[in-house]
Amino acid sequence: MTPAGSLLIASGLCKAYGPTTALDGADFSIHPGEVVAVMGPSGSGKSTLLHCLAGIVTPDTGTITYDGRVLSAMSDAERSALRRTDFGFVFQFGQLVPELTCVENVALPLRLAGVKRREAERAALGWMERLEVDGLRAKRPGEVSGGQGQRVAVARSLVTRPRVLFADEPTGALDSLNGERVMQLFTEAARSANAAVVLVTHEARVAAYSDREIVVRDGKSRDMMQELPA
Repeated sequence: MTPAGSLLIASGLCKAYGPTTALDGADFSIHPGEVVAVMGPSGSGKSTLLHCLAGIVTPDTGTITYDGRVLSAMSDAERSALRRTDFGFVFQFGQLVPELTCVENVALPLRLAGVKRREAERAALGWMERLEVDGLRAKRPGEVSGGQGQRVAVARSLVTRPRVLFADEPTGALDSLNGERVMQLFTEAARSANAAVVLVTHEARVAAYSDREIVVRDGKSRDMMQELPA
């Protein structure tokens, strides 16, 4: 897959933490509506790659371009604003706010952006319905199962209609049955919104939901589609 038409492109990323090299010339690209799985063993650099792509971590060298804008040329405030508006995040354990109901959790990004409560919760319920958890609207995170909670977290990540979704081991805390359902609904919802998905995983069954796989090993990246025979 060539970078032409890509929404997010990284080239020659290097990142070290003291004597430890996390990335060593890694490349990446993703198109709108595409799901790309970033695979590799623990410690390979895949999570560091995700954090660099999302503007959370600044690489030591290399460039990252989002929609024609170079991330390193942005201020911290501009990158933070990008994470609120254009980027969405799904983490392994959901990270829902325990004091809020499920619908309040999903609506939270909109409320933080200044959207009125009724409008924010109406949008939240729409995404909860797509993820089949609208019946949990009044429950708190501690009252729902792990699979249900993760679907609530996915709804929260989509409620702002981000252009890029970053998912870091989104089914790592779930059993295989719940993990399959979460991935099915997650990818369907993301594609319906034309969101690009950067999916970090070490599980082949999760990567199977992607359009393309990039393997990270020892900080270097390999696009598996480019290595397929013509």
